[in-house]
Amino acid sequence: MKSMRREQGFTLIELMIVVAIIAIIAAIAIPSLLNARKAGNEASAISSLRTLSTVNEQYRTRFQEYADDLGDLESAGYIDSVLGAGEKSGYEFDYDRTNNTWSCSASPVSAGNDGDRHFFIDQSAVIRFNATSAARVTSAPID
Repeated sequence: MKSMRREQGFTLIELMIVVAIIAIIAAIAIPSLLNARKAGNEASAISSLRTLSTVNEQYRTRFQEYADDLGDLESAGYIDSVLGAGEKSGYEFDYDRTNNTWSCSASPVSAGNDGDRHFFIDQSAVIRFNATSAARVTSAPID
């Protein structure tokens, strides 16, 4: 007669408990990670706008006018090819030059996923934001 021997390993209940614990931890951690990524993207967009303000003044000093587009700033070696292409860290940059002024808006590629706020800057060097739609010259300045 064979004796009954217990096999080594985990029971189905034990595995289900482990999976449930992992799911609870993921449910708590994932929203925080997504919010941290959005905050990082927004910080990158603000930093890029500050860079554009600085390099536009350098460009104007060198060429006696503001750059026509981001490509001009890239070709002159003032910004990298990523920002020169108009999209960086989940934000799209829309640059515009008119006469002796310039402006640039930065909007999340996917609002709510890549960032929550829209930003704007012009030759005044004041970065402005709007939480619901494209930021404009009349939007509130960032702190």
